Amino acid sequence: MIGFEIPAEVKHLRDRVRAFVVERVLAYEQDPRNGVYMVEESLRTELVALARSAGLLSPHAPIEYGGLGLDHRGMAVVFEAACWSPLGALALNIQAPDEGNFNLLHLKATPQQKARWLPDLAAGRIRTVFSMTETATDGAGSDPSLLQTRADEVDDGYVLNGRKYMISGAVGAQLNIIMARTFDRSGYDLGATMFLAPIEAPGFRVERMLHTIDSNTPGGHAEVTFRNLHVPHDQVLGDVGQGFRNAQVRLGPARLTHCMRWLGLAGRCHAIAAAHAGRRHSFGKTLGEHQGVGFMLADNEIELHHARLAIWQAAWLLDQGELARNETSMCKVFCSEVFGRVVDRCLQILGAIGITHDTVVERIYRDIRPFRIYDGPSEVHRHALANRILARGPFAFDLDGSLRA
Repeated sequence: MIGFEIPAEVKHLRDRVRAFVVERVLAYEQDPRNGVYMVEESLRTELVALARSAGLLSPHAPIEYGGLGLDHRGMAVVFEAACWSPLGALALNIQAPDEGNFNLLHLKATPQQKARWLPDLAAGRIRTVFSMTETATDGAGSDPSLLQTRADEVDDGYVLNGRKYMISGAVGAQLNIIMARTFDRSGYDLGATMFLAPIEAPGFRVERMLHTIDSNTPGGHAEVTFRNLHVPHDQVLGDVGQGFRNAQVRLGPARLTHCMRWLGLAGRCHAIAAAHAGRRHSFGKTLGEHQGVGFMLADNEIELHHARLAIWQAAWLLDQGELARNETSMCKVFCSEVFGRVVDRCLQILGAIGITHDTVVERIYRDIRPFRIYDGPSEVHRHALANRILARGPFAFDLDGSLRA
């Protein structure tokens, strides 16, 4: 039985987080370091220091690493509250890709790898990169089976060569988690493997920065190359040849935490639009009293409510160890499209104000659009879901609705 009651201690933490974001973080939204294409590292570290002082840093990380040790249901509540501002996730150290990478390392890294990276990552002292996506013409995009970056085994490790595209946060990060197709010394293809390498390792290069529609990522998005990058055997993450399987440990929960964060941002836009509709007059009424606007607000409220329930249900299943790819795919597709509609309505309600920097809605509108693309486009998730539906075999009912013998 799924319970939607929020524990008292989580409610208290939610309220503390919301107050912190409103009182301390919102003022930074107009900071010049909150740039057009990326958030500058000095702003991130300043925000992290504020959250650390408030005792709110890294709610996702286990207590032994200095985090707050929340389960996924607690994270759903707290992440939504933190993301009342686009900078809230940075302040609490729950921004992608670091939050998902922490989870991956916590579950798959060796004790030595954990000791090296997790304390600093939980403390917000470092950032990390997840290098998997390749260009549509060069290799693996939405179809990871097309992976072209390769790791060739040598006596003391592996040598990596390849090119990656749309790698978030590479500039200023310290740890690179790299997915590469792996070949043993005889040239046999072992499948995909994950490797750990410091960003400053010889052979890694940021080739160019990508000018993207979104602007909420420290270090921006880049195209990068690996040229004879050497990785020792003890820096393989997980088992050799199990890279795609291990990636699901990261990608499933990370899709869900994306939904948690964007719920908070969509809710902020809804609140701004509702406030505007309640005080702006047009043709003798407030905007909200006109059905065209009032109905948009009502649709926002309905969709945000059902998205929240979907997230809470998926979080409960994840905490029970029952969340499969079907649920994460459905939740990600549903939430990304719902939140896009919500923010679009909010911008429309605001009118000319909505397309300016006078409110945060314009920025969230740009930032939220890629959510329907990254971590798997909606169409790819639908394709995978359709394949699983058809793979169930003969259905129990005939076309006329009668029970099949």
